[in-house]
Amino acid sequence: MNGEKGFTYPAALLLIIIVSVSLMVVQKQWSTIVKRDKEKELFFRTSQIIGAIESYYQQSPGGTQKYPRSLNVLLKDNRFPGLKRHLRKLFKDPMTKDGGWGFIYDGKGGIKGIFSRSQEEPIKKGGFLKKYKSFENKQKYNEWKFVYEPKKETSS
Repeated sequence: MNGEKGFTYPAALLLIIIVSVSLMVVQKQWSTIVKRDKEKELFFRTSQIIGAIESYYQQSPGGTQKYPRSLNVLLKDNRFPGLKRHLRKLFKDPMTKDGGWGFIYDGKGGIKGIFSRSQEEPIKKGGFLKKYKSFENKQKYNEWKFVYEPKKETSS
């Protein structure tokens, strides 16, 4: 019986260590799942905003195509007599705490693109759609630039 003294304490310590390591593994996997979901949400939100920028640009009245000067004008375009919406709501950047976007401007102060201001490293490094091929092997989310460039008309 003397050999069994003190067995409970080391067994309890071992159990605590095993549970702690297991929780660390689960937490790491969970944070990866959450980050992947945020990346998917980033692509959805930016595609909505870039689509709205394209709509605003293409539907400019008077034949002079312009980029919007702020994202707010995509919610209510006052260039038309009635209510014209290019975007139903302003989406926040899912990768940053404050949700603010970085902007890419044309030479006249119009917003032609957006990007996340996050300095984090993306999980996705390859296998992008053709329009996002420039994102291959980028090291930070803020290197992913989502831009609307009108197609150049070719004369035959």
